[in-house]
This record gives sequence, structure tokens and C-alpha cells, in this order.
Amino acid sequence: MNIQNLSKNMRKILLMWILIPGIFLEIGGQEPAGGTGTEPAGEMVLTLRQAVDHALAYNKSLQHSRLEVERSRKGVWEAIAQGLPQVEGNFDYMTYFNYELAFRFGSGEDFEFTQDQIQEAMQQTLSQPQFQGITPQDLLVHQAGNFFDSQLQSMMPPSTILMSDQATATLGVSQLIFSGQYLVGIQTAKLARRITEQNLAFSELNIKESVTGSYYLVLLTRQSLRILEQNHENLLETLEQTRAMYRTGMAEKTDVDQIRITASQLDNSRRALERTLELNYNMLRFQLGAGSDVILHLTDELETLFEEIEPAAALQESLSLDDNISYQIMQSQEEINKKRLDLEKWSFAPTIAGFYNRNLKIRTTNFDMTPNHQAGLSLSLPIFSSGMRKVRLDQARIEYDMAQKSRDILKDQLQLQEKQIRYELQNSLENYHTQKENVEVAQDVYDSYRAKYQQGMASSLELTQANSNYLEAESNYLSALMEVMNAKLQLDKLMNTL
Repeated sequence: MNIQNLSKNMRKILLMWILIPGIFLEIGGQEPAGGTGTEPAGEMVLTLRQAVDHALAYNKSLQHSRLEVERSRKGVWEAIAQGLPQVEGNFDYMTYFNYELAFRFGSGEDFEFTQDQIQEAMQQTLSQPQFQGITPQDLLVHQAGNFFDSQLQSMMPPSTILMSDQATATLGVSQLIFSGQYLVGIQTAKLARRITEQNLAFSELNIKESVTGSYYLVLLTRQSLRILEQNHENLLETLEQTRAMYRTGMAEKTDVDQIRITASQLDNSRRALERTLELNYNMLRFQLGAGSDVILHLTDELETLFEEIEPAAALQESLSLDDNISYQIMQSQEEINKKRLDLEKWSFAPTIAGFYNRNLKIRTTNFDMTPNHQAGLSLSLPIFSSGMRKVRLDQARIEYDMAQKSRDILKDQLQLQEKQIRYELQNSLENYHTQKENVEVAQDVYDSYRAKYQQGMASSLELTQANSNYLEAESNYLSALMEVMNAKLQLDKLMNTL
């Protein structure tokens, strides 16, 4: 193998170290929460559990979800209050600008009747039983009196009433007596509150997953950096030994150049990984709600966390759909659609309400016909709506059927997802054990070639190749370890056990 091929291998290893965060970018990029802006600058020493708790306390998206829950609770009371007694007070003031209301008695107009009409009217009147004993002369006298009375009244000026200013205070009380839609509306509001609470729990679950994945990623990058730094130190030590051997004639200049280039490439990889580590720290700070100038100290170790999650035991657990938050939300949505169907059914039923009004007349006119007390019942009976209520009922029934189908689809998806995650977890576990053994073999091979090289029994090319194989084995091992932890993290999220 020549130097060009060796450089290609080193670039491959460097690319592998740099792209490790990209493998798990989805873990750290799920809805990261912003900082609260109140975290002081300083240092934070965090275990994984403490990091998750801190994010749950300071994450802005969670604070928004908690406000949604509080608003939905107020919405339940709003729905209940609509059917409770409603009291309303009004104060009205009206001026008529001293308008006078005129009453005129008698029209002042003359009505002329023919003699035949007068005789016929008199005969019909005298024929009534109650007018027996009354003569036509009596009727003529009575008619004459009425005529002259009306004439005198028409000559009189009209009677007037002064319309003075008016002020009235009204106290009204109303009470819903019966409404099927009201009862269903309360149940729907309670279901809406339950969904917001479930959405809050789902947001918290996402934050736990996001912070845990970012915590893993920082530990992985930090451990990768330690391996590179240690390997770089070993190569620098080997480089000094090779230079000494070259000065004594025991090594060639190409050996020195080859090891020097390898060490330089590792140094470049180390600096790139340091920048990647800082980027991962910034991602974790962002999710924790900490300021960008806060120094994070993560106390857990990657291997310790790997042992604590017990990935092999997780393969024996089974999924309960009732514990999955997504499935719970879908069930609540199905119930809401059922209540909407009931709501449309109740739109065909009557609504009964009662009311009482008390009018307090602070200032009134001389002509007031408004009563002081009013009470009554109001019955609203839907009769005909040109089929609109029927169409709404059909739509609600279709939406309910769609919600049931969506629940069944989600059930199948979750069960399929569980099988897929378990499949990935099993594969990653098997790969992990293989890569772990491969690291031990690569380490022994590298140590052997390093000792042989110091004794002049191996070439610099064989040493650098062994070093490249060792770094690649370490990279594969850490990738396999992270795949196991990532699969276990996804399984925990699916089963709601984070």
C-alpha cells in the first residue's frame, strides 16, 4: 500500500468522525426548545436525568403547551357557565325634548244619513229585547244628545301630555332550562381539555427524547475526541522515535514523512472534532434553555448509560397501545367526533329558557305603559331548515367514521413501527458485539506493529495501516453503540417509558 492509498484511508476516517453527528441529527433536531432568557451565565454540572428535568422546566415550547392546557380548562368553565343563570343590568336614559302628546276626542266631521237608513236603524234597535218600552221619540232625543256632545268635543282644544325625560334601570335574569346541545357541549369541552393535556405530555416526551439524544451525542463526540487525542499522542511519540532512527540511519526519510503526514491528518481530524463537539454542546444548551455562554459539564459516561438502558432486556417487553400517547390522542379525537355527532342530533330537539326582568323607573313621563315586572318562558323549536341540519348530521357521522378509520390505521402503524424498532435494536446489538470484539483485535494488532516497528521488524507503512484500522474499528464501535442506544431510545418513546 502506498502513501496515496493511506491518505485515502485517513480521509475516510476523518469523514467518519465528522459525519457521526449527522447520523443522529434527527435525535437532536426534533423541535428544540429555546432558552428562557433568564438563565444566568456560569457552569452547569448535569447528569442525564438532571438535563432532562432542566429542559422540562425551562423549555419555551412546553411553557406554551402548559398555557394551552390552562386555556382549555377555562374553556370547560365557559361551556358550563352558558347554562347557568345569567344576570344582566341595563340603564337607559331618554329625552323627548319637551314633546307634547295630543289627544283629540271627536273628529269634528259631519256624517249624513238618509231617512231610510235612520228608520231602519231605529227599527232594528227597538226590536231588541233589552229595548222594550223605549219609544222612537226616546231614541231621537238620545241621538240628538250624542250628536251635540260630539260637536262640542270637536270644538274643544285637544288634550296634551308633556313627554318629559325618562330614565329606567333594568335587571334581567335568564336561565337555560333544557338544551341537549348544551350538555354535549360541556362533554366536548372536557374532551378538548384532555387532548391539550395529552399534547403537553407528548411535547414533554419529545423534549425528553431530544435532550437524551443530544446528551448521548455529546458523550459520543467527547469519547471520539479522547481516542483521537490519545492516538495522535502515540503517533507523535512514534514520529520522534522515527526521526531518531533516521538520524542513526536505521530508518528512511520516507518513513519519517509518512508518519508525519499521518500525524498531521489526525491533528486536523482532532480540531474538526473539537468544533463538532462545541456544536453539539450548543445544541444541548439550546434544548436545555441555557444561555450560549453557560459551560456544561456532563457527568455520565457513555458506557455507563449503555449498561443502564439494558437493551437486551428491552427486546422482551411488549407494546401496550393504551400507553402510547399518540394512540391516546387519537382515541380522544375519536370521542370528540362522537360528541359532535351527538351535538348535531340534538339540533333537532327544542330548547327551553326562562327569564325575569325588573324595571326600576328612576324618572318617567305622565304617560307610562311599561310594567315593572316581566317573566316568561322561551321555547325554540326547530321546524324546517331546508335540509341543512340533516346535512350537518351526515357530515358529523362521516367525520366520526373517518376518526375510527384513522385510529385503526394508527394502530397498525404503531405495531409495525414496534416490530421495525425491535428489528433494528436486535441488528444493532449483534453489530455492537462484533464491533466491540473488532476494536480489541485492532488494538492488539496496532500495539503489536508498534512494538515491532520500534524494534525495526515492521515498516512505517504497516504501522500506519494498523493505526488506520484501529481508528476505523473505534469509529465502527462507537457508531454501533450509538445505534443501539438510539434504537432503545425510540422504543422507550414508543412505549412511553422515557
